[in-house]
Amino acid sequence: MFVQSMLRGLKGRCPACGEGKLFSRYLKVQPTCSHCELNLAKYPADDGPAYFTILIVGHLVVAPLLIFPVIWEASPAIVLPATLIPLAIVTLLLLHVTKGWFIGLLYALGVKQGDGAIHTADVADR
Repeated sequence: MFVQSMLRGLKGRCPACGEGKLFSRYLKVQPTCSHCELNLAKYPADDGPAYFTILIVGHLVVAPLLIFPVIWEASPAIVLPATLIPLAIVTLLLLHVTKGWFIGLLYALGVKQGDGAIHTADVADR
């Protein structure tokens, strides 16, 4: 069930049934699943998908890019658009998929909106 719900999220489907759509727009999560009526709004993705997306893009795109000497030798007027535009496109494509995966992970772990005690900042305030 753990891997299955994450794979369903990767596909943009409800992590519980795999039938209903997870998103109503690009990153807007459906309030409830149209197929199994699961309350999808109770899974707080917050900043998690953004952190994982940055981690993935940084390791797969930025790090290998720094190996090529053309990045260091070419004019910044050429290098900046040639690297930032594809970087933005890859990031935007991955963010949607990563958010679906992250919501599937939250569903598999049983983390819901009211589970504030698991956040370290909330515990530190006590």
